[in-house]
Amino acid sequence: MLFTILESILVAIACCAASVDYVHALQAGRYQLPAYRQWLTRNRDRILKENVLWAFAAAAMKAYLPVLMSMFISVEQTRRAIANALVLVLFVALTGWVTWRDYSRPSKRPFVATKRVRRLLSVLLALCLVLSALFAVMKPTAIPVYFLFALMPFMVLLAAAIINPYETRLNASFFKSARRKIRERKDLITIGVTGSYGKTNVKFILRDMLSAKYNVLATPASFNTAMGVSRVINDQLKREHQVFIAEMGATHVGDIKELVDLVRPKYGILTSIGPRHMDTFGSMENIASTKFELIQGLPREGFAVFGSGDDYIRRLYALCRHDKCRIGLDGDDGAFMRAEGIAFSDKGTTFNMVCADGESARCRTRLLGTYNVKNILLAAALARKLGLSMEEIAAKTKELTPIEHRLQLTSGEFTMIDDTLNEDADSAFEAMRVIAQMPGRRIVVTPGLGEQGGKEADVNYALGTVMADSADAVILVGRRAFTRSIIRGMMQSGFSRSNLHTADDMDDASEILSEVADAGDTVLFESRIPDYEEYNA
Repeated sequence: MLFTILESILVAIACCAASVDYVHALQAGRYQLPAYRQWLTRNRDRILKENVLWAFAAAAMKAYLPVLMSMFISVEQTRRAIANALVLVLFVALTGWVTWRDYSRPSKRPFVATKRVRRLLSVLLALCLVLSALFAVMKPTAIPVYFLFALMPFMVLLAAAIINPYETRLNASFFKSARRKIRERKDLITIGVTGSYGKTNVKFILRDMLSAKYNVLATPASFNTAMGVSRVINDQLKREHQVFIAEMGATHVGDIKELVDLVRPKYGILTSIGPRHMDTFGSMENIASTKFELIQGLPREGFAVFGSGDDYIRRLYALCRHDKCRIGLDGDDGAFMRAEGIAFSDKGTTFNMVCADGESARCRTRLLGTYNVKNILLAAALARKLGLSMEEIAAKTKELTPIEHRLQLTSGEFTMIDDTLNEDADSAFEAMRVIAQMPGRRIVVTPGLGEQGGKEADVNYALGTVMADSADAVILVGRRAFTRSIIRGMMQSGFSRSNLHTADDMDDASEILSEVADAGDTVLFESRIPDYEEYNA
């Protein structure tokens, strides 16, 4: 009886801990139950292979291990006790490994153990304890408690459904408090930043630039929802802050409008429009109209800054009735702020920043990539509007630090560019354009690009053709199905087979790299490489 109680408690705790990836998926979907159910549908094969099969395997071991042990132990009670203890230890070890794997896995939107998550986990643990106890006492034959592991994806859904009414009431009070605090600050300069790509980078670049003249508060990296921004306003906004910059994320039509109602921005930056969160938006038109909610919500005297490079941005710029400007690159004379003569090197990026008011400045930054130059231009355009000189903007540009694993430039025996958090094709092609301008031999280490909406073969073939023109040597890591597409693209573009290497894992790749890379070379680590963190530690 004592072991049954202990087994029920430990299995419940282990299952709850091993559900971190499901809680993370719920958090990434902004705790929207329909979005989480869609995620479960997309990942049903993984749930079957891991949770269901492993749960049945543990139950089978508990049932049949005593039979196998009868060959060595004659006393039934003894062999059953040993078998039960062994299965429990193995199960706890397995779920512990799953917890560590899922918690440490790199992610574009990292898991954060917020107060809401902790409340959810408390409800989840209570449900697991109740269900495991019911499994143990059900008669005439108890259901193996390990079956609980098969139900965990749906237990997270149930826990969220139970706690959501409370969270909704709590969030409403936080939102009202934050909105009242903003409305009381008539002197506060409020800025909203949104877009499908680049909004986080632009927010931090703008914060650093404006710090030359103002006391600035910006929302942290993962705080771009109504509740996240409300928390920042309530907890961090002080009387001495002169500027508040809010990143505005969205997964549904109306999300930006809610944030505009909260922050009441006087200035807005729209970075780009792209096919992010198509599963919840349904169409590019819905994405564009939702992002445009920021511009529509500006006051009559508001000012809007637009990005460049896509038809939707041009269309929305034309629709904007506020005072506005846009950015551009070489030759775009209609841009308020543009970059000319962009060049990449092992020291970073250099370019001339030219403003339509006739002023210009020579800029140098450790950030790499044309998209980072565009992000700088977006921030610079608004900084100029808010009174900064071109010299002040250029000085702050020089101080900008790269975001980890996003074309992050580091120096050592050889120049290293870390782009391992990228899985976007356009960004990968941009990384190839960057390395093509680097000194020494240019070496690319990559597993290729996964999850390209069913177009993995075509996208990786195109990546191979671009790598053939940009790199002197390539190391492909892992034996993925689309690796052949990369090789085919490279070979058909005339790349030398002797400079193409394949590695089973990062350890294998590092051995190859030590043979082919010399001092002064440049190595680009592109896309999510298994075990890269351990290699780079």
